[in-house]
Amino acid sequence: MTDRSPLDGDSRHLDFVRAHTAIGRAPLLPELRLHLATEITPLWEATEAWLERNGVPPPFWAFAWAGGQALARHVLDHPEIVRGKRVLDFATGGGLVALAAAKSGAAHVMAAEIDPFAIAATRLNDALNGLAVETTCQDLIGSPLPGIDVLLAGDICYERPLAERALAWFKAVAATGTLVLIGDPGRTYLPREGLEHRATYIVPTSRELEDREERETKVWRVPPG
Repeated sequence: MTDRSPLDGDSRHLDFVRAHTAIGRAPLLPELRLHLATEITPLWEATEAWLERNGVPPPFWAFAWAGGQALARHVLDHPEIVRGKRVLDFATGGGLVALAAAKSGAAHVMAAEIDPFAIAATRLNDALNGLAVETTCQDLIGSPLPGIDVLLAGDICYERPLAERALAWFKAVAATGTLVLIGDPGRTYLPREGLEHRATYIVPTSRELEDREERETKVWRVPPG
């Protein structure tokens, strides 16, 4: 499904996001205001309660993960990557990479997520920043992307099945001429070969989320070959 308005959709998801987050800023992205979790454990427990009743995924959307922060920072620092182009932010989470693309002058930005709570967070963050990001809840992996000039993906290599499916698709998309960029803080399932290094950022993190207080995070290009 595709939705144009940032505040349309299931009010339960929007209300849940509002109730369990506070408006803040990610360390590398002071330009953007975001609905973020302030206390990790209560939100996770609240989501687990919903999970038991309604099959809700874990609240990855409520945190500004290192890979997404680095990729969004890279886009903001180099707006020519997206300016005037049609952009897809895959596995958008709370939408921070999509927001960075919209703020940097992209002609059109689509944020893709299969979690409706992430879609709700993205819509709220979009409205909060006065930007224009479209959303879709479709699983796009394996689909052709006609008309998409740039595909962005932050922090998607934390599980083997997702990483393998997504990276095979990224290679196919890159082969059509689309620029494909990945932000990754050294997750286990990022390929060790076959990617082109574009930039490195040091991202402050929380020990509640990561195993250290900062992570060296890289932006990679999936080469067209």
